[in-house]
Amino acid sequence: MAKYLAQIIVMGAQVVGRAFARALQQEFAASQAAAQARNHSAQQSAAASSITGMSLQEAQQILNISTLDPEEIQKKYEHLFKVNDKSVGGSFYLQSKVVRAKERLEEELSIQTPEEKQQKTET
Repeated sequence: MAKYLAQIIVMGAQVVGRAFARALQQEFAASQAAAQARNHSAQQSAAASSITGMSLQEAQQILNISTLDPEEIQKKYEHLFKVNDKSVGGSFYLQSKVVRAKERLEEELSIQTPEEKQQKTET
């Protein structure tokens, strides 16, 4: 009887051990996939910064926004573009910076994965 009980305990421990090892492997694979996705987006974002000549943070400061919300970007862009119009005494230089900032933020929005967009809207 004790022999059978010991066999049951050993077999149960083996089953639990294998299940735990399999769960760890799956978690590791998911973690690696997420890291690669983040790395890919970071590379694209860096490329966009070098192409536009403006960092994401600089573009956000110019348009005075904290989140990448398309409606907010458009609203701030339209306001700053009108305010800096040369015909109303504004600065063409500042107006061009506003245009470039909007372009940079739109590029960042196109780079983001759908999961990142959802996470940013939830926070």
